[in-house]
Amino acid sequence: MKLTNGEAALDEIAFDGELDARGLHCPEPVMLLHNRITEVPVGGILKVVATDPSTTRDIPRFCQFLEHQLVHSEESGEEFLFFIRRGS
Repeated sequence: MKLTNGEAALDEIAFDGELDARGLHCPEPVMLLHNRITEVPVGGILKVVATDPSTTRDIPRFCQFLEHQLVHSEESGEEFLFFIRRGS
């Protein structure tokens, strides 16, 4: 099930950092994301992999609230994949 699809195809997305939030539950993935996104340069892409279904709601809201761009997100089995472009 595809959640969001940005401009680039998944295999074309280059990323500058990665956050593995598998096995973590709300609110941990977003708390770690809040810290990890600052390590990515402005305009850079952070790849996030999570297993908590609440991330499908929380990560898009996080991006909207903090003015980051959710470039791509999808569900694959029990994992959720997000590519986030860091805003300013």
